Amino acid sequence: MPVINGNSARIRTNIPAENAYNALGVSERDISLRQLRLSTGKRINNASDDVAGYITSRSLQARNGALRSAQLAIGDAQNVTNILQDALSNINDLSNMIKDSAASASSGSQGTDEKVALAKAAFRMAQQIQTVIDSTVFGGMQLLDGTYSADYIIATNAVHNMITLNINMTTNNPDFNISSGIFDVNTKNNTNFSGVLGLNLMSLNDISINDLGIFSKDRIGTTLTSLANAIDNVNKVASMIGGVANRLTSQDELVKSQITNYDSAISRLEDTDVAKEQLSLIKSQFLLQASLTSLAQANQNSNAYLQLIKG
Repeated sequence: MPVINGNSARIRTNIPAENAYNALGVSERDISLRQLRLSTGKRINNASDDVAGYITSRSLQARNGALRSAQLAIGDAQNVTNILQDALSNINDLSNMIKDSAASASSGSQGTDEKVALAKAAFRMAQQIQTVIDSTVFGGMQLLDGTYSADYIIATNAVHNMITLNINMTTNNPDFNISSGIFDVNTKNNTNFSGVLGLNLMSLNDISINDLGIFSKDRIGTTLTSLANAIDNVNKVASMIGGVANRLTSQDELVKSQITNYDSAISRLEDTDVAKEQLSLIKSQFLLQASLTSLAQANQNSNAYLQLIKG
């Protein structure tokens, strides 16, 4: 704090000039600070600007970085669920077409040739189901062959421990509420399509005039029941994936909202209030000019006392 020196009749030590010089340095530093904040747009440019605010803002930035990474993971998981839902919808439609063919074949008005034609048409739909299975891929992994399982990091708690969501399409997933999750119609010795024991869609191709097989009068009822159960199981799996997709949507909205809130908190701590800094800058510039004038005047004061020692 500058001290007023009322007795300035000394020329060896010019206290008023020193006070003016010190005030000049304060104004220059404040001007530099305001110009730095205005040029960078940040109120906190280093830890010394606001020790507590610096720690808080860096902690919030770390949290926000974790949330942005979680948002990317949510996006990947949503891609998987979208692909799965579309594939299961296709399988459901194709399975219904197969069931419709079987229902038509059960009619007494259909002859043997018609039943064989219906079976061959249904077999083409079974082949298309296989195509759907083979083309349902994400990240180089098959999603519907009963082997896919992956964990996705969807958020972090206060101490940055990871919270994961599992998308499990393996055959032993109890969430399916079916005995098996196999949808592959070409699996060797597969007699368990869509969790229905004894239902082998490949047998549709074995139906002939001499042997109607699963379209025969004594087996068609079982065939229709099995197809209905298979369709129900496909829908159960789709429902499970739909639930996962809904949770991902909710989590995505939550993370987006949290990121925005953290950005707002960081902005309040770090960002420059341009209007306030501009006002402070003008004040410091005025004080700088005043300090320069005072310094010049203080340096002239000593000259007056030199007249007393002139001969």
